[in-house]
Amino acid sequence: MIQLKTKFWVDALLRRAESALAAAYVIRHGDEDAGAVLVKVANLTGQAELFVPARDENGERIWTRHDKGPVPEAEIDVYCQRRADGDPDIWVIEIEDRRGRHFLTEPVEDS
Repeated sequence: MIQLKTKFWVDALLRRAESALAAAYVIRHGDEDAGAVLVKVANLTGQAELFVPARDENGERIWTRHDKGPVPEAEIDVYCQRRADGDPDIWVIEIEDRRGRHFLTEPVEDS
């Protein structure tokens, strides 16, 4: 299975969000070739959701929600920092969207 370099994947996610008039930021720049990506979606009310990568039974990338429903942004920030402390290659992307859209193209499942 051919994997897209993380930098290209992140750039595409940012473009999808920005083309839909959402704000998208690289909060933490990880390894450009193979770093894992955490996607934080803030809904502008102080609440956010975090999407983390996983693999399905066929080895394809899917996304899962870290928590059920939106939680305070500060909780997600602490989790992301803890993950970054243990994995220097990790990326953290933040999307700010009033409608809470994540702009991920792969399937998203509840954890």
